[in-house]
Amino acid sequence: MPSDPYVTTPSPAADPVRPVHRFLRALARLLAAAGLAVDAYVHAKLADRYDPISASISQGDLFRIEAGLAALAALLVLVWHRWISDAFAWLVAAGGLALLLVYRYVNVGKLGPIPNMYEPVWFHDKWLAVIAQAVTIVAASFLLLTGGYRRRFTERRRARRRVE
Repeated sequence: MPSDPYVTTPSPAADPVRPVHRFLRALARLLAAAGLAVDAYVHAKLADRYDPISASISQGDLFRIEAGLAALAALLVLVWHRWISDAFAWLVAAGGLALLLVYRYVNVGKLGPIPNMYEPVWFHDKWLAVIAQAVTIVAASFLLLTGGYRRRFTERRRARRRVE
């Protein structure tokens, strides 16, 4: 029986479905969702305190948007196991962390409709958000790097070619 050159049998060591790999990915999903949930909580909690700081949009509104995006990303990373939800979680956490650090250390000033959010102090909730976002970035990076998304896409494409 001739062998199909497109079908390969993975070695047991490279099998992405092995229990340890699945456990680590599930743990990474939980960590990413937990980090995003903490991020959403902190931003929702602080939003009303930042309403007076405004240009066209208030800093409180921006905090509410961040809280909503983080909550959505937490839900997606838990429920919808696709690369796009992992990438969305990474982007929400990385964007939030980048902005937090920039506005902590640089007096950017008002940018169009965005108010001047410079705040050169550290406090408990800010530290909590930094840690939560960093944990999410690490966990979502792990999910993106170990997902095997490209391999599965390639296998499906090859299977379709064989059918045609």
